[in-house]
Amino acid sequence: MKQVRNTKQRQIVLNVVQEHHDHPTAEQIFIDVREKDEKISRGTVYRNLHHLAQKNEILHVRIPGADRYDWRIDLHYHLVCTKCGEVSDLALPYNPSLDDKVEEATGYKVERHRTIFEGICPACQDKMD
Repeated sequence: MKQVRNTKQRQIVLNVVQEHHDHPTAEQIFIDVREKDEKISRGTVYRNLHHLAQKNEILHVRIPGADRYDWRIDLHYHLVCTKCGEVSDLALPYNPSLDDKVEEATGYKVERHRTIFEGICPACQDKMD
């Protein structure tokens, strides 16, 4: 199996994701990485995001419209505003009993579940009034 080195570029990408608490897109991460090292290509950033997510060093959040990345790797839920696209963490504990129910119903060995709640954020609600 090919050994993957922890490169300077990978560390920059990881640092940028960890600096964000707003679930940035790959493109947003690329822009921030380029401010730190203008020689890093978009492909290098995207490959490193994929690698870091595969190694569970960051979380790849699959959101309709544009995938996002999260520095938090614990099991948690997300909220997405259907008006402005804001993505935020939900302060609700992960419910492992759902995993058990799905196992019982299907025979699958469930490792985890990912849930994304969609709605209109308070700021967008205020603009609608």
